[in-house]
Amino acid sequence: MPKPKKRGSNHQRGAGGQPRNVQPFSDEDASIETMSHCSGFSDPASFTEDGPEIDEEATQEDLEYKLKGFIDLTLDKSAKTRQAALESLKSAFSSKILYEFIMERRMTLTDSIERCIKKGKSDEQCAAAGLACLLCVQMGSGIESEEIFKTLGPVLKKIVCDGTASIQARQACATCLGICCFIVTDDITELYSTMECLENIFTKAYQRDRDTNGVSSTHNTVLHISSLLAWTLLLTICPMNEVKKKIEMHLHKLPSLLSCDDLNMRIAAGETLALLFELARETDADFFYEDMELLTEKLRALATDGNKHRAKVDKRKQRSVFRDVLRAVEEHDFPTEMVKFGPERMYIDCWVKKQTYDTFKEILGSGMQYHLQSNDFLRNVFDLGPPVMLDAATLKTMKISRFERHLYNSAAFKARTKARSKCRDKRADVGEFF
Repeated sequence: MPKPKKRGSNHQRGAGGQPRNVQPFSDEDASIETMSHCSGFSDPASFTEDGPEIDEEATQEDLEYKLKGFIDLTLDKSAKTRQAALESLKSAFSSKILYEFIMERRMTLTDSIERCIKKGKSDEQCAAAGLACLLCVQMGSGIESEEIFKTLGPVLKKIVCDGTASIQARQACATCLGICCFIVTDDITELYSTMECLENIFTKAYQRDRDTNGVSSTHNTVLHISSLLAWTLLLTICPMNEVKKKIEMHLHKLPSLLSCDDLNMRIAAGETLALLFELARETDADFFYEDMELLTEKLRALATDGNKHRAKVDKRKQRSVFRDVLRAVEEHDFPTEMVKFGPERMYIDCWVKKQTYDTFKEILGSGMQYHLQSNDFLRNVFDLGPPVMLDAATLKTMKISRFERHLYNSAAFKARTKARSKCRDKRADVGEFF
């Protein structure tokens, strides 16, 4: 008879160098830990009236024990094990605030990230760069974060400028470089140096445009996009005199990227143009752009693009973005968006704020709302003030029953169906033009 498997084993590395089985950080772990914060930061819908009592201290200890294991595994000999550990740490850092835990181990984490970026392959480098972003987001702007950036900054720049490194790794490092610099840099010289490094990458798209009569999509395009977006993020915190110099340098070159075959490059260039116009008008109320007519024609063509060789999803996305960009360039206007997180609301009412929000949302993913509620650094960036503290009694009064939620959703569905039916009738009468 076969021997029964032993329970409670840690799946350690055995003979023959086989990698150990890493148990990734799961959504269940995140939900358990998040419940321990319900008294302070919680969405009303997540509150349960008759849930079992949870030992918060034991839950926190269990979480920290797992995270310590993942940190140790970032030094493992197996590349797959290291990458799995990095991904698990990323999941944990994006879904909760772990400031005190990280503060005690920031140097160990920094050394692990540096080693993985220097010696790892493409996927491992990408995971390490993503973890570096989240590490700085957790730590916020302070002396500790500056020390982290002093260690990782040169390594990130080296990978970004290394033509022999994989495009995916260079792309991840460019994004990480921009975000970390945005968070921690008080040194204006370091800010300008980082922006110059990113400029040297995305301006190659301009050079390709001079060599050909159109911008063609290449394998480097994703790197150019990430570098452009990271550079744009840093531009939002530059002094006004430097902003003026950058606008003069790039405003007449960026429209060439609107002809790129890659949809994401066209969108990145369009949104950057809108942001540059917004900053230019803030610095000079009488700002005048010489080629305004030619630019608006390009933007209008993209906002009404009906080329059949492009996918419908791409055309829909492009039209939506460039309608807003055209509106910003022509009418000096921005369509205000509202972001809900817990009991709070945040209004995105300018391109600078949109660029910042989109960047951090890309890094934090589904954890963006949680961090907006409880991350002091992010709340400071968006002028949200100190975190709103809600006790269990308040959450209970805010909670609506499942039946009431069902009625609300049904009514909203009926109203949406009626509105869409009217729109379809109008289109049927007028006819489709695109």
